[in-house]
Amino acid sequence: MEFNHSPVLLNAVVEHLQIHPGGRYLDGTLGGGGHSAEILDRGGVVFGMDRDPNAIKAAQRRLSSYSEFTAIHGKFGNMEELVQTHAPFDGILLDLGVSSPQLDQPLRGFSVHHDGPVDMRMDPGQDMDASVLLDQLDEASLADILFQYGEEPRSRRIARAIIAGRPWTSTVALAQCVAKASGYRNSRTHPATRTFQALRITVNDELSQLEHGIEAALQLLRKGGRLAVITFHSLEDRLVKQRFAAAAGRGTPRDGYGNPITPPIAKLVVPRGISGKIADPENPRARSSRLRILELIAELQSEAPPT
Repeated sequence: MEFNHSPVLLNAVVEHLQIHPGGRYLDGTLGGGGHSAEILDRGGVVFGMDRDPNAIKAAQRRLSSYSEFTAIHGKFGNMEELVQTHAPFDGILLDLGVSSPQLDQPLRGFSVHHDGPVDMRMDPGQDMDASVLLDQLDEASLADILFQYGEEPRSRRIARAIIAGRPWTSTVALAQCVAKASGYRNSRTHPATRTFQALRITVNDELSQLEHGIEAALQLLRKGGRLAVITFHSLEDRLVKQRFAAAAGRGTPRDGYGNPITPPIAKLVVPRGISGKIADPENPRARSSRLRILELIAELQSEAPPT
């Protein structure tokens, strides 16, 4: 599989990460290496991480001419243990969601439009895929997943139909089942989009990985370093927004003088974030994206350079 696609919000990312020659950067979602290539072109030292081994191989081919690039296979939620010896970093990037090459490859099972196995694993070496998940869930648990992670208001009727149609081996058949059960008509997106999102998030434990990834990134940045996160749906964006606000001391308890009881460790670089629809209008994948940037202002770890 080739991972060649236009990286989302490329100019905004490199601008707000303040890329400079010799700086050390962690691309926690390497994908096709588009963001990493730009950072390398600007003289940065890049450690690129991805849980998908196909993405790692594709990026290694693309970036093979750069001596300052190191690829690491793993989940960004585990970044602290995987790249601790390379810290501290001047910038860390997380570009969330599914890449276009993953969506366009039917055998990966992410798409509602292309027929393939009901898989949805970002790391094909992972044991549980979406078909196994659906075989294990009862109707109530599945409905809860669709409602919580897909924000699907018709989760119960959809869950009932999915359970009745088990086992599932075809993504198109599953999508057709969801469309029929949902009763949606003339929607702008496929009626099964939210259901597929919920299953994908569950299979890959995406929100938990995001929580762990943000906490780890704050430990791995040097003072003045920046964390940039690109989100693609409201669940991700809400989580990032709330954690960034907490790190910046917003909404924290204050003393009688109005000072935060727990001093902020970071500041919001762009308080409202950057909309991909506005900042990257020529990239179709950027339409639903939002970039948020946090700068570390407290020293959480040693500033000693890595050996």
